[in-house]
Amino acid sequence: MILNRILLSASLVVVALIFQVTVLARLQLPGAVPDLLLLVVLGLALVYGHTAGALVGFAAGLLADIAPPADHAVGRYALVLCVIGYAAGLTKPENGQHRSATVPMLVVASAAISSTLLYAGVGALVGDTAARQVGLTGLLITATIYDLLLAPFTVPLIMALARRSERDPLGDGAGAGGGSASGGDRTYGWLTSGAELGGGSGGLFGGRRGKNGAGIGSQRGTLLGRSARNKAGKIKGVKRL
Repeated sequence: MILNRILLSASLVVVALIFQVTVLARLQLPGAVPDLLLLVVLGLALVYGHTAGALVGFAAGLLADIAPPADHAVGRYALVLCVIGYAAGLTKPENGQHRSATVPMLVVASAAISSTLLYAGVGALVGDTAARQVGLTGLLITATIYDLLLAPFTVPLIMALARRSERDPLGDGAGAGGGSASGGDRTYGWLTSGAELGGGSGGLFGGRRGKNGAGIGSQRGTLLGRSARNKAGKIKGVKRL
């Protein structure tokens, strides 16, 4: 199961990063750029939980930090996505599935705003004032709108793939084997109950002994007794003659 998570997460992160750099970044949309990598992290965190969400977010952010044309400090976006992935994973319900799309969409909107603020805040700490020059308010609005428009086409698909990776074929086989094993236990239990009945009230064959009251040995004794009496009757009849 862990291997399935790693393979799926790595594949989705790499595909999302390539598509974001080669397609979305070149659309020249006003304001922010649609963050497909953020949506992948959110979709995986909503299914895998907060720990896996933090790890996937850190790996995805670090890959985005070193992928061209990145022009910011390495580790900046890794920190942002790590925090976002952890927070999104905390919303995972106990049964592992959200009953409606309301919570995932709220998570996407909150993550779009929080990631922009965190990215700008970390940039301010390291001396990057690009967010102030572009306009933080415009980035927040456009980032939220773009991510919300892109989320219905990506997040449900990512969550479905993540849930499918959680299904372990070996575990299902073991479950089937467990069912046969339980069937075998029931069979052995039936035989054991028969043996117990045999020890107590006669069992499978002892039931016949219980019905006759004395068993096979007593039946033989009864037959022998009857034949002996018949023979005795015949002898007495002969003496009378």
